[in-house]
This record gives sequence, C-alpha cells and structure tokens, in this order.
Amino acid sequence: RIPNLLRELVGEGASNAAVVPVFSEYSHKEDKEELSKLMSLVLTLAFISLTVFTLLGIFVSPWIVKVMAPGFVADPQKYSLTVFLTQLMFPYLILIGLTAYSMGILYSLRSFTAPAFAPCLLNVALIVSVFVVVLMKGEVVYGLGVGVLAGGALQLLMQIRALAKRGMKFVFPRTFNHPGLIKIGRLLMPRMLGAGVYELNIFVDTFCASLASVVGLGGISAVYYANRLIQFPMGIVGVAFASAALPTFSSLVVAKDLQKLKETVLFALENILFVMFPCSILLMILSAPVVKVLFQRGEFTAYSTGITSTALLFYSVGLFGFGAAKILVSVFYAFQDTKTPVKVGAVCLLINASLNFILMYPLKIGGIALASSIAGIANFVILFYLLDKKLAGMRGELDKFILKIFGACCVMGLTVLMLWIKLPRMPQLLKVILASLGGGILYLMTCYLFKIPQVLRTLNFLQEKMKR
Repeated sequence: RIPNLLRELVGEGASNAAVVPVFSEYSHKEDKEELSKLMSLVLTLAFISLTVFTLLGIFVSPWIVKVMAPGFVADPQKYSLTVFLTQLMFPYLILIGLTAYSMGILYSLRSFTAPAFAPCLLNVALIVSVFVVVLMKGEVVYGLGVGVLAGGALQLLMQIRALAKRGMKFVFPRTFNHPGLIKIGRLLMPRMLGAGVYELNIFVDTFCASLASVVGLGGISAVYYANRLIQFPMGIVGVAFASAALPTFSSLVVAKDLQKLKETVLFALENILFVMFPCSILLMILSAPVVKVLFQRGEFTAYSTGITSTALLFYSVGLFGFGAAKILVSVFYAFQDTKTPVKVGAVCLLINASLNFILMYPLKIGGIALASSIAGIANFVILFYLLDKKLAGMRGELDKFILKIFGACCVMGLTVLMLWIKLPRMPQLLKVILASLGGGILYLMTCYLFKIPQVLRTLNFLQEKMKR
C-alpha cells in the first residue's frame, strides 16, 4: 500500500495530468524526432526523481509505517514485517513510475494495447512468485514482494518495446531546458498537490482502519479486499474510459471544438454510468456471498467475510461517483487545468476525514467505506457543476439519462433480490452467477424499453454484423 500511495503522486496521476495533454499538443505540431527528444527528457528526469523518492522511502520506512498504521506498533512482529516488506517493495515505485510516464506517451500517440495489457503482467508475476516460493519452501509473503518487483520490471519493458515500435528513440539529454518539459513541470506541481490530497484521504482511511479497538480486528485488510472488488469494474470501465478519452479530449481542446468536446464528455459519462450504476446495486445486494465465494477459505474466516462484505456494501454506494469523477478530472487535464481538481479534492478530503471520525463509531469498518463513498459522490457532483458552467448545457441531458438508468437499476435490484431468495439450495458460486445473470438481463430489457442509447446502439451493431 505504501509505495502505491507515492505511485499516484509521481506515477499515473502525474502522467495523465501533465504528460498526455502536452504530448498530445506536440504530436499535432512536431515530428517524431522532437517527440523522442521530449520523451527522453521526461523519462530521464522521472528516473532521477523516482530514485531519490525510493531511497528516501527505504530509509524512513519505519517512521512511515508508524504514522500510516499506528495500530501495528503494539505488535512488534507485525510492525517489523511491515517495515521490511515496505523497504523490499519501494523500488517498485521507480518501475511503475517510469511505466506510467511511458503509458502517458503511448496514450498521446493513440497506442493503447501495451498500456492495457501491462497490469496483467503484474498479476502473472505475483501468481508465479507464489508457486515458486511454495515449491522452494520459502516464506510466501517475501515471494510476493519479489513478485511485485518482477511484475513492475515486466510492465516497464513492455512499454519500452511499444514506444520503440512507434518510432520513439531514447536520446540521452544534454540539457533539461526544453519548453515542453517546462510546461509539463507547470502542470505537474498542482497535480502533485492534488495527489497529496488524495494520499491524505488514504492516510485517514488507513489510520482509522488500523484502530482495532474502534473498528475491530482486520480493518486494514477488509478495506483492502473490498477495494480490490470495487477496483474491478473501475479498472475495466472507469480507468479504461478515462485513459482512452484523455487524448481525444486534449485534441478537441487544442482544436477549440467545444461542442464536440461536450458531446464526447457526455458520451463518456453516460457509458460509465450505464455500467457503474448496475454494478453498485449488484455489489450492494450480493456483497456477502460475493466475498464468501471469492475469499472465504484458509485464514479468511467467516469473521473476515463479515467485515469485508460490510466495507464492500458501503464502498458500492459511491462506485458510480468514483468512475464518473475520473472522466471529469480528465477533461480538466485536457484544458491543462490541474488546479481545479486539487481544490475540489481538498474540499472532499475534509468531507471524508470528518465523516470517517463520525461514522466509524456507529458503523465500524462500514463507516470508513461510507465516508469515502459520500466524498467520492461529492467530488463528482462538484466537478460536474464546474464543468457544466464551462461547457454549458450538459446537465439537462445527463439528468434524463440518470433517471432512466436509476429506474432500470431498481428493476434489476428487485430481480436479483427475489432470485437470491427464491432460488433453491445450490453451490453459492452458481447462485451468485444465476442471480446476477437474471438481474443483468432484466436491466438490459428495461434499458431497451426506456430507449437508452447504449443498448440500442449495441443491438443495431449486432444486427448489422448478422446481416453480413
């Protein structure tokens, strides 16, 4: 968790905020040679900065762990293990930071395959590392640490290969005085402050979750596992849409085609909400069985399922807000405005921190998750209001769409609940699949009756394919 906090500060967030808009602008005006020169400057400076961060992080890891998870200090064995693993995995920051900047450059060149596939390599490395360490009869947790580093290296190598295929060549820079690099630096500073706000949110959540006397044992793990499940639809739809849309948003801003930009933003938001709303409902209703089917075995007991499913239930409330906000932040980045998301993020930090300390007493671990959801929804609402003032005329269209989707989700939710209650005794995995499938079919049918464009377009596409 700790190296990943810094990853947002100097990795993907920084890349999306500064690298993609500037490279998109340069790709319209400059040739490959000039782009290669700028890429070399960015990656060299990134490597130096990330190395300094990493060495500093390794040195101060004991103090970071004390601040991040004060509840661990009472258990010396847990504390020392956490410190060692943090130091072991800190070099991942260099690998994933360079990977993120390389991805940003590829996005601006409209190359999405390597960035999309890269996270799979991390998962493969983690899985292989477990098998290897078990066969060697070693400590699995140390093997996982090494697996993280191996996965980071594989991701970076894949991006470098993709850049080379696009004709980008690394040239060791003689000077860092370049207008494109200066522009990236200007955009980066507010974004780093914004990432700092985001990290403070994570810090508050982790701090509260570590207080076992208030929220119960296993709070940090429950938050982590629930977050993994929330990140599944977020990664497939939310992050993917935001990453793919940012270069298009940037190009439309450069072309000053605000009408087309507004249509593209609405299209992206509608697609996100079309998927995220039903995912929210599904995870809220089936939170306990989903967690049980996926995780409950070995050391993951019924108690673990209980606290994790509670966190998942309350995180699910804000799923649509988390996804939609990613799109809106990308639009501000396309305008090369990195200050507005920072200011909004600061407001939402105050909301999250205040609600954490209010809600964790009555709702335990659920209160921490609910505070994050409310702050995430507030983030979406405020950003949308500010962007609507800039582009004008988005609110009316989106309100109608949300009302239709909400109606369809109500039908889906009732269907899933009835199927879960009425289906006969069977393996829980099968029951989860059947209830989800039944609810999904009713959701799509209701969307068709409500004439929701996403369903109509898909049907038209399939009909044309069948005719061919």
